[in-house]
Amino acid sequence: MSTPLFDKGSPAEAGTATTKRAGGVPRLRTPERRQVEMHWLALDELLEQEHPARAIWEAVCGLDLSRWLTEIQAVEGAPGRNSTDPRLLVALWVYATFDGVGSARRLANLCGAKDGRVSYRWLCGGVSINHHTLSDFRSANGAAWDELVTQIVGSLMHAGLVTMTRVAQDGMRVEADAGQSSFRRRGTLETCLAEARVQLEALKQLDDEDATQLTQRERAARERAARERSERVQAAIKNCEEVQAQRETRAQVSGEPVKEARASTTDPEARNMKFPHGGYGPGHNVQFCTDVASGIIVGVDVTNAGSDAEEFPPMLEQLERRYARTPAEGLVDGGFATKETINVAQAQGCTVYAPLKDEAKQRVAGKDPFAKKKGDTAAVADWRQRMGTEAAQKIYKLRAQTAEWVNAIARNRGFYTMPVRGLVKCRAVAALYAITHNIVQGAKLRAEVAPS
Repeated sequence: MSTPLFDKGSPAEAGTATTKRAGGVPRLRTPERRQVEMHWLALDELLEQEHPARAIWEAVCGLDLSRWLTEIQAVEGAPGRNSTDPRLLVALWVYATFDGVGSARRLANLCGAKDGRVSYRWLCGGVSINHHTLSDFRSANGAAWDELVTQIVGSLMHAGLVTMTRVAQDGMRVEADAGQSSFRRRGTLETCLAEARVQLEALKQLDDEDATQLTQRERAARERAARERSERVQAAIKNCEEVQAQRETRAQVSGEPVKEARASTTDPEARNMKFPHGGYGPGHNVQFCTDVASGIIVGVDVTNAGSDAEEFPPMLEQLERRYARTPAEGLVDGGFATKETINVAQAQGCTVYAPLKDEAKQRVAGKDPFAKKKGDTAAVADWRQRMGTEAAQKIYKLRAQTAEWVNAIARNRGFYTMPVRGLVKCRAVAALYAITHNIVQGAKLRAEVAPS
């Protein structure tokens, strides 16, 4: 079975024609792929003019990146190493997100001379990039990424392309950068903290007593790792206490027994939550709020809440803070539609469109699901009556093609797992996905209204 069906011959013979005929062996032009060639082309000539990387670079160059620029200490006429242009780092991350690349190490390889792609090398323009620079830039300044969301949406609103009259919001569970086994109870966390402190003290003594066993760089790396673990365990204990308090508060209402809370030593702010596939695991709840008319993401948030029940009112406050206006209508699914949410949204001037709970069961029981119920406020009663109309049902159908469409695009770009830890850094990653989506969608909107 090891004998091949056809004899391919040696590599040296593969490109040589040996078939003889009357008059001699045919002369053929055969491929030669080992010949060294020199191409006199500028980097700009290697990338086609309509490539998305060019559009992303142009869009990023039109943004105000002063929040990053003011942090750069190397200035003209003073000593210090030149800093990498924030426009380049923003453009690289936006294009990488568009391309489905979420790893800083993978992005650095794509920018390199050995394994790089033309589009990434074109963006770099000869500037060397390493994964530490990329990772730190994405994680260090979440407020700057959040500000870019406001900038892009604000420019589209100024152009009349985004009205924010009607918005749709949906939550998306994203796996945390932590394992299920990293969740521990309070007693185990106390033990882990004691062990981490002992290890840190032992490393300091080693540094003082025998400096020849480890290099200075190795000692610093080990001390940093032990110190960071100690900090994570302390944060996990704090989060464990918060979760325990929340459970005890809920138990006073439900009367159910209180289970002992657990927290992760890897990502203390992650929570064990249910995912669409039906399983449970460490995750974060990413919230995107989208303008229905334009498909532009106008609001972004990341929480560790396992449900969406309390997520709409904070988003309305965020929109008011960002753009000094509140949408007239909000489309959300049944997970958002609590009485408290409807009351708060109505008080803020936003009319909620959301399905009623157990509508089919109420019909079977001979009840009118759209009639006012005992204890309903005026806002809740209006919501029930409104959702019974054909006009409201038609409006609500727009939610899926807006909010779920945005989530699907993020999934297609690889947004299944958070590449960072902690809510602050996770919000920066979510904002990056929103920025990428808005740059691409915004370009389409501008092209539609541009004079032909």
